[in-house]
Amino acid sequence: MAVAIRLSRGGAKKRPYYRIVVSDSRSPRDGKYLEQIGTYNPMLPKDSGERVKLDEDRARHWLSVGATPSDRVHRFLDAAGILERAPKNNPKKGEPGEAAKERAEEKAAKAAEAEEAAKEAAAEAEAPVEEAAAEEAPAEEAAAEEASAEEAAAEEAPAEDTEEKAE
Repeated sequence: MAVAIRLSRGGAKKRPYYRIVVSDSRSPRDGKYLEQIGTYNPMLPKDSGERVKLDEDRARHWLSVGATPSDRVHRFLDAAGILERAPKNNPKKGEPGEAAKERAEEKAAKAAEAEEAAKEAAAEAEAPVEEAAAEEAPAEEAAAEEASAEEAAAEEAPAEDTEEKAE
């Protein structure tokens, strides 16, 4: 008889609670089992000590007899230090699909175009400012010359007015 250590579901709808049981591998998930060796309550926080309760002596006994744990129970046994679990490596798991890769490429191309357009707009905006500054410099010099001539005339005029009044 093939014996498995697995989870048997209990609890209400959307409120799961599991028993860690040793059962015949051919029996149904929530069916008859040989022995209950622990409990698992996924509703509790991960750092809670009450989340997984396990009778380590009975687990070691059933493993020595040849029981095979399910993947989830194997994780619990590894966390308890009873059974070593080799980490699985699936490098393609996090890799995006073809459509997602195409969307990322299109997005990168649009971003590059927008960046170039922004650079060109900045260059165009700077060019007229430089030209305007170059045009304004002679105009400012001419205005300064006119202003100095007007100031000189204004300074001379009151002097003449005062002379006329004095006479």
